[in-house]
Amino acid sequence: MAGDREPLLPKPKTRGRRWRWPLREIVNASFYVMRSGCAWRLLPADFPPWSTVYRWFATWRDGCVFERINHALVIADRERVGREAGPSAAIIDSQSVKTTEAGGPRGYDAGKKRQRRRCAEINGRKRHAMVDMDGRALLLEPHPASIQDRDGGGPLLRASRALYPFVARGFADSGYNHERVANSTSIVVEIVRKIAGQIGFVVLPRRWVVERFFAWINRNRRLAKDFEATIDSARAFLYAASIMLLVRRIARDA
Repeated sequence: MAGDREPLLPKPKTRGRRWRWPLREIVNASFYVMRSGCAWRLLPADFPPWSTVYRWFATWRDGCVFERINHALVIADRERVGREAGPSAAIIDSQSVKTTEAGGPRGYDAGKKRQRRRCAEINGRKRHAMVDMDGRALLLEPHPASIQDRDGGGPLLRASRALYPFVARGFADSGYNHERVANSTSIVVEIVRKIAGQIGFVVLPRRWVVERFFAWINRNRRLAKDFEATIDSARAFLYAASIMLLVRRIARDA
């Protein structure tokens, strides 16, 4: 994977000593942390030193490299199956997860408080996702769980205009049924409501695609909770999980 995406990675410096560790090994180690959920310092000895791996991860994180690679892979995978490079419709939703003692921005999800009166409240972060109709992640944005969907949906839609200007219709749940979302962009947001009398999980039209995406990325133990001290690191791991999904989809038919 590193070889195919090298044009999107920072170019090596022309001065100084040569790299000791292959870039592929550093990429593999970063994905190992995401998949296994281990701490950086607990990377197996088969990988480069944890400090080297983390330094590269932080460089890619701060340079939005994961976002750029995800965008390139979304286009490649869409074209692979005969779709237009830019989607015309998308689905948005959010997922609330608990944080740990690592700190960083967090908050209480008021919606989950009402739904889980007998359960523990979720004090953590909310992951907003915008996916195309096949479940490819277009945009991913974590923020404190105290931000309601109607407040987080608008910025997500506005941010999508730069990368995906042809999205004309979006599908969402009733949490986005607000003028702040409807008036944020020219995207027509269609609310997919729950079935009357619904109890528990029910597969709903359109919305199941983004729910499936959340289920897929949660297979990575690093994403079982939000272990990151910063929003930037949380965002980087979300995009890394999406990249892994896209690479597998493309490689499956290669």
